[in-house]
Amino acid sequence: MEMMEGLLTRRSVRKYTDQKIDKETIREIIKAAQYAPTAHNKQPWEFLVVDDKEILGHLRHIQRWTSFAKDAACVVFVLGDINQSFSRAKENEHWSFVDVDCAIATENLMLAAWAKGIGTCYCGAAPMQKVVDDLREYLHLPENIRPFAIVTMGYPAETPKQPEDRYKEEKIHWGKY
Repeated sequence: MEMMEGLLTRRSVRKYTDQKIDKETIREIIKAAQYAPTAHNKQPWEFLVVDDKEILGHLRHIQRWTSFAKDAACVVFVLGDINQSFSRAKENEHWSFVDVDCAIATENLMLAAWAKGIGTCYCGAAPMQKVVDDLREYLHLPENIRPFAIVTMGYPAETPKQPEDRYKEEKIHWGKY
């Protein structure tokens, strides 16, 4: 798939076939995610791949918009290591790029999956603190690991509807707002 085609046609997929995704394909997809840019090249992400149907079915009790995860081939949890991220915590400055870095990696992951004919759906964890805390507990994650995203993956059972043209010239500003 040509890159612009992938960028313009990737859509959220919530209905999947029963076809499994082999581990090598998942590795290739995660490799693409790991090539995402990060602040100061810290690469603070971790990826947890889960295909246990019991866990996938339970996710809806933690993050209510994941009811379809039970039908996915797997879920990739994109996790951020807050100890590894570019951050500042001194005086009046408190910030971290962990969520930004994980967001960019998540987009790479979803585009790489789409290029291989695999559908995904981004389901947020961060910044919803209750979801972050509940996932951390349910998945037995250490305190420094922040669940950022729940990405369902599977071969699409239907063709996602393409939206009308999203390009809006009026949203581009040249030189000044």
